[in-house]
Amino acid sequence: MATDDTTYRWVKDGALGPGRMRYGADYNPEQWPREVWDEDVRLMREAGVNIVSLGIFSWALLEPRPGQWDFGWLDEVIELLHTNGIDVDLATATASPPPWLAKLHPEILPQAIDGTTLWPGARQHWRPTSPVFREYALRLTRALAERYADHPAVVAWHISNELGCHNLYDFSDDAARAFRVWLQERYSTLDALNEAWGTAFWSQHYEEWDEILPPRAAPTQRNPGQQLDFERFSSDAVRDHLRAENAVLAEVTPGIPRTTNFMVAQNVRDIDYPSWVGDVDFVSNDHYLRPGELGRDDLSFWSNLTGNIAGGRPWFLMEHAPSAVNWRAVNPPKRPGELVRDALTHVGHGADAVCYFQWRQSRAGGERYHSGMVPHAGAESRVFRDVVDLGSQLRDLAPVTGSRRERARVALVFDYESWWVSGRDSHPSESPAYDDETLLWYRALLDLGVRVDVVPVATDLAGYEVVVAPMLHVIPAALRERLTAFVAAGGHLVTTYFSGVVDENDRVWLGGYPGALRDLLGITIEEFVPMLPGETASLASGAVVRDWSERIARVEPDVDVLDAYVGGDLEGAPAVTRRRSGRDGGAGSATYVSAAIGRAGAADVMRRLAGDIPALAADPLAADGDIDVIVRRHEDGRYVFLANRTDAEVAVTVPGDLLAGAAERGASDAVTIAPRGVAVLAQEG
Repeated sequence: MATDDTTYRWVKDGALGPGRMRYGADYNPEQWPREVWDEDVRLMREAGVNIVSLGIFSWALLEPRPGQWDFGWLDEVIELLHTNGIDVDLATATASPPPWLAKLHPEILPQAIDGTTLWPGARQHWRPTSPVFREYALRLTRALAERYADHPAVVAWHISNELGCHNLYDFSDDAARAFRVWLQERYSTLDALNEAWGTAFWSQHYEEWDEILPPRAAPTQRNPGQQLDFERFSSDAVRDHLRAENAVLAEVTPGIPRTTNFMVAQNVRDIDYPSWVGDVDFVSNDHYLRPGELGRDDLSFWSNLTGNIAGGRPWFLMEHAPSAVNWRAVNPPKRPGELVRDALTHVGHGADAVCYFQWRQSRAGGERYHSGMVPHAGAESRVFRDVVDLGSQLRDLAPVTGSRRERARVALVFDYESWWVSGRDSHPSESPAYDDETLLWYRALLDLGVRVDVVPVATDLAGYEVVVAPMLHVIPAALRERLTAFVAAGGHLVTTYFSGVVDENDRVWLGGYPGALRDLLGITIEEFVPMLPGETASLASGAVVRDWSERIARVEPDVDVLDAYVGGDLEGAPAVTRRRSGRDGGAGSATYVSAAIGRAGAADVMRRLAGDIPALAADPLAADGDIDVIVRRHEDGRYVFLANRTDAEVAVTVPGDLLAGAAERGASDAVTIAPRGVAVLAQEG
């Protein structure tokens, strides 16, 4: 599934072409008296809601006792929604097992790293590898599929919910057994595993498979290879549960597309979502706005990545918040304009559905202070007025549906395994953070007005002119060859400190850093120079270095030094280097940034490279970096989304052939975009 356009299916009866923009929310009518349901559908119609996700946390009501089913209330609400023209994305309801299941089978409960049992009382209190839980979950999935297979309201299946959000890392005996099976499939022999994990260190050599455990709490640092493989295994374990439910639905209801909500976002690092794409009919994602000034660019970054995980095809924004969330230390509401801006930014990056958690804000329970489309204040509120306004705008954007993200000339590589490994314990410093560094370079490119694709590391890079790969820490031999071939073919690579250091088993590439990239870059680093809190260093360009620097000890004769350290122990040492591939007749280059130079420093590096790399030229529509330019393309033209990155009005001069589609106009040759606003322009051809 979802591997090419012939197998990528959108919601039932919805072709991948111009049609309806889907709009809605998680709907939890079981939380409310029956008389509220009629008010809900009336307000849904007022807001333009045309789809809801239903039944996500309803297992305890659907099966109040083992094998005793109660579908009456669900029948009624589905029929009510259908009568009012609202489609259903029906959940398998397996995300949170009922109390009776944990009482009857406590062996389904996950265990934390220290052996603590995680008890019922919240959600996702189940082991991904529990055969007992799997049996009950598939029984429920089959019962739902058989009951609603032919109901016209059901246009998609919502498998479980946010798989692995709270139970990804289970250290139980079930997990230990499944982990050993996974390792045997990966390595075949214990000799191969011992070599990969470097078990000669600290007397960890294994002679029997059953000696191997998950990386449970230990006296000190656990084996890095063991940790990495357990992270891979844990991602695969919840993916295996996805596949199991998927198989039941495919058997019983082959005509209804199936999805599950990914969590491609800054606060979810542990699941390798690009590897899951083949297990859903269309990609769905949950994203919650990061508070503060960087939030708008953070949202753009992750929705950009989601669109590229989906291969440029339309995807489903399954959850985001109408206003405040409830799970951070401080949870500010969205500012005026942000509800619409956030939604349309996702649409620009390929979302053909915009949905929220949740429809009506809960009165009780653990998420009662999480905002809803209908807040505690009711329909006479700013939030609901914004919800209605967004529904109107999404109706007007129906022609956009089915179009694909237009490929940029610049790619920024994102690698989940580098995210996992670069933040490991026992490293030179705990300060550098992979997700922050990649976002920093994305923001620097936006500051320069450069449109960029955030792409999974396995993406074919051949169509790009520039590839930016910050902190690409894990580089197997095959990836090294891909990057080398990219530069040899005329591409321009920009990478940074702590890149290329280890292979796929978290073993250091020997011979000096940056390891796998040493020959391509033409430099050798003998040691890292991490910096203590409060320490800084300076570069000749004026860039200020914090947290991390490196001592480049060798530079090949054909390498240009673009910047150098000034003062301190690194006085005069190269800091930024560039090696051109012209010696082989090509026009590519490989640039290395050896220090954490911040957003302004990153922008300065890219600005200097733009002198002879046309792909780094600013898009005029970016208005000196104030506008995030996002483009979708269809057979007859393009849709250009201009998202205001600032809190002030921005006037953008646009070509005449775009003005016809402008939602807001200033002078005849300009579009004025409100603070935190988005303009959508249409262009033929």
